[in-house]
Amino acid sequence: MKHYKWFSLLVICSLLFGACSDDDKDFGELGVIIETPVVSEITYSSAQLQATLSSAKDVILSKRGFCYSTKANPDIYDATVVATGNESFTATLTGLQGNTTYYVRAFVSIYNGGVAYSSEIEVSTGEGTLDEQLAQYKAPAYADNYASIAAWDNRSQWNLANVHDPSVVLAKDGYYYMYQTDASYGNAHAGHGHFHARRSKDLVYWEYLGGTMKELPEWVIPKLNEIRKEMGLGETTSTGESEFGYWAPGVHKVNDNLYRMYYSIICPGLLNGEGTWGERAFIGMMENTDPANNDGWIDKGYVVTNASDKGLNFNVQANDWANCYYKWNAIDPSYIVTPEGTHWLIYGSWHSGIVAMELNAADGMPKQSLGVPWADTSAPAGYGQLIFTRQAGNRWQASEGPEIVYNPETGYYYLFVAYDALGVPYNTRVARSKSITGPYLGIDGTNVTAGGDMLPVVTHPYKFANSNGWVGISHCAVFNDGNGNWYYSSQGRLPESVDNYIMMGHVRSIRWTKDGWPLVMPERYGAVPQVAITEEELVGNWEHIDLSYSYGKQKESSVMTLTAEHTVSEGTWKDASWSYDAGKQVLTVNGVELYLQREVDWEANPRTHTIVYAAYGGNFKTYWGKKTK
Repeated sequence: MKHYKWFSLLVICSLLFGACSDDDKDFGELGVIIETPVVSEITYSSAQLQATLSSAKDVILSKRGFCYSTKANPDIYDATVVATGNESFTATLTGLQGNTTYYVRAFVSIYNGGVAYSSEIEVSTGEGTLDEQLAQYKAPAYADNYASIAAWDNRSQWNLANVHDPSVVLAKDGYYYMYQTDASYGNAHAGHGHFHARRSKDLVYWEYLGGTMKELPEWVIPKLNEIRKEMGLGETTSTGESEFGYWAPGVHKVNDNLYRMYYSIICPGLLNGEGTWGERAFIGMMENTDPANNDGWIDKGYVVTNASDKGLNFNVQANDWANCYYKWNAIDPSYIVTPEGTHWLIYGSWHSGIVAMELNAADGMPKQSLGVPWADTSAPAGYGQLIFTRQAGNRWQASEGPEIVYNPETGYYYLFVAYDALGVPYNTRVARSKSITGPYLGIDGTNVTAGGDMLPVVTHPYKFANSNGWVGISHCAVFNDGNGNWYYSSQGRLPESVDNYIMMGHVRSIRWTKDGWPLVMPERYGAVPQVAITEEELVGNWEHIDLSYSYGKQKESSVMTLTAEHTVSEGTWKDASWSYDAGKQVLTVNGVELYLQREVDWEANPRTHTIVYAAYGGNFKTYWGKKTK
């Protein structure tokens, strides 16, 4: 009897073990199961990985490894490393960026059968010393001429391609969100919503999010017809969504749970047919509690429209710029909350100048009652007060795209303005004031609220050697990271000789002079580790650009050589002396203080890091330069 019991037990065990054999195990469609990878020994630039697999007997495995990316769900078309081992395999990721999160999956290539992946893990590298970071630094590799990936289906590859009139806000989730005018190479965005967005954690690599507004706001045509009726005009015949323009959003974080976007809607056509001025523009507003929800923008309606000081005398030829009907043009909004808690909308484009209009803090709408948008001899007061005009009394002046910021370190409001036509000549200027409403003064003391040319030049078309250079660099966003680091963002275009329809988003670092003026760096930001610059590194050849204003002309670089004997042996300041303040990272040449920073050498092949400078010199000239290698 005992023998029978033992025999029965053996049979049962055999059946149980047989049920769990590899022959009966479910290996899925590809016949392979890969366990979640395990990570160990993470450093600033490396991480060791291990994974295990099991497979069906008839599956032939050809390669094992790990794929990784700074974006989720990496595959074998991202970065990979081949592993060693069989059922258990290992590899080391090297050349990683410090203080960065990578997404990693193990993979196995199957002979004539595809690729199997494990589930995903996150690997976060260490901070590392600045010297270690600089030694391991890899410059961005994306192409400046993005024509080959400009189509809508390639939008996941755009990064900073197809950017026009950007506005940037740092949100509570640590992402920088960028919003823009509806413009793209070949109008790739058309039919896919308006005021498109993208986001980034490092200001270098950007994730495309898509449109924030699905269609023309419901209030636009009724409001347009309401104003036209008050003007004694019939209803508009323009009702198609694509007939309207969607321009220049300005986004600001009111608090961690409230973000406001002011945007421009451009109405098509003429006021009353031939012999009359063009139709008006509107500024509207949307709100969102969390910009990570790109569909969470809720339209709050009409804010302001063009205002005229000519009453209803709109019978002005559409090309009679000197007598244009509107005094203020409701385009290009910039929004600011002052340290005292007052809210202001700064706007204007090409007409008589830039104006400031106070808003209600609670709802973001005009504080004063607006009334009809016209009056005789002066524009209605509720539509704003003048804070900048390029030339007093000039009704059609080439300035637009205001951006207003406050720097608590200097106690000034800074008004950045785009000058000239946007295709090639576009350049940026800045003035400042202790009061949000002015007067704003340029670096030369000119009161630009009363009327005058604004200096200094902040950006301008330029060209370093071995490159096409950039033109049309303006209509900017200016913002900071909350830790004292400031940035400038705008579009930049390739020259007409290459393809002027290429609009690449530019982000650049800002340094502030000892006198409190912002200097925008000549090379685009690439998150280069800011290792202290030594005097020994300064000896050698530099490319120097005099960025003085010249309409529509790319300012080209020339060679400047600094010797170990602290003299200039070649270049504009030949025979002058130089000195260096390592504590302030300021190089003084010929009496001009050049503010240094480590940035990407975008013109080098391959791209690498270098040292750049920006300065304001005698006669309020702007200088840019970079060290060559």
